[in-house]
Amino acid sequence: MGRGRSDEQPLRVAIAGLGAIGLSVAQALDEGIAGCRLAAVAARDIGGARQRVAGFRRPVPVVGIAELEPMADLVIECAPAELFAEIAEPFLAHGKVVLALSAGAILSNEGLIETARRHGGQIIVPTGALIGLDAVTAAAVGEIRAVRMVTRKPVAGLIGAPYLVANGIEIAGIREPMRVFRGSAREAAIGFPANLNVAVALSLAGIGPDRTVLEIWADPTLSRNTHRIEVDSDAASFSMSIENVPSDNPKTGRITAQSVIAYLRKLHAPVRVGT
Repeated sequence: MGRGRSDEQPLRVAIAGLGAIGLSVAQALDEGIAGCRLAAVAARDIGGARQRVAGFRRPVPVVGIAELEPMADLVIECAPAELFAEIAEPFLAHGKVVLALSAGAILSNEGLIETARRHGGQIIVPTGALIGLDAVTAAAVGEIRAVRMVTRKPVAGLIGAPYLVANGIEIAGIREPMRVFRGSAREAAIGFPANLNVAVALSLAGIGPDRTVLEIWADPTLSRNTHRIEVDSDAASFSMSIENVPSDNPKTGRITAQSVIAYLRKLHAPVRVGT
């Protein structure tokens, strides 16, 4: 799991960002995950973060982002995408692990992949809302011919996205589903940085961000984020769909935090299911 720790010692886990997802993971770690220990939390609002962890069973330091790396072996990045490099670089440069929720930020910080390679670090993108990620990864061992994803989101989850603002697309008062984007996963990561990490994860698992085709719909009839994915490969052709219950943050599904918790539980589990 990276350098600087003995296998007999619990994995020291830091969380960068204490919004809906970060807080859920922090609470799970405080309640107990075998082989892991919550070592520190970083947040821009340090005072607010201290209040949020004040009731934890075990005291946890709340620090600035720059102070995190020496305190942990693994950092869970739950922050705004623009902070990704600031959080990830120190851990990767010291051969440690970054669990990245802002998967889209990897595409705009691809130099960090070389940093990880050079120093023995690792960037991990959790499964999150992408049901069937293992199947896509397996298909990519052979040849994937095409990947298409259609995402439909409640209007509140898309309002304020940079792509909509830049193109003057108004969705606040729509009464029917409206397609607001069609393009590549790379373009979507730029235009919808808080919304489409799932599409970037799909592209990284499959045929890359430039060949993965994505549609985004704003749908006033929905209360859940929905994704439908179609994959055509030499091993199998398959489709999958999922409806995600939103977390306290309407841009993010509840299953995202649960995916991170599941990953941490797998690390020391006697039986591990899935690649």
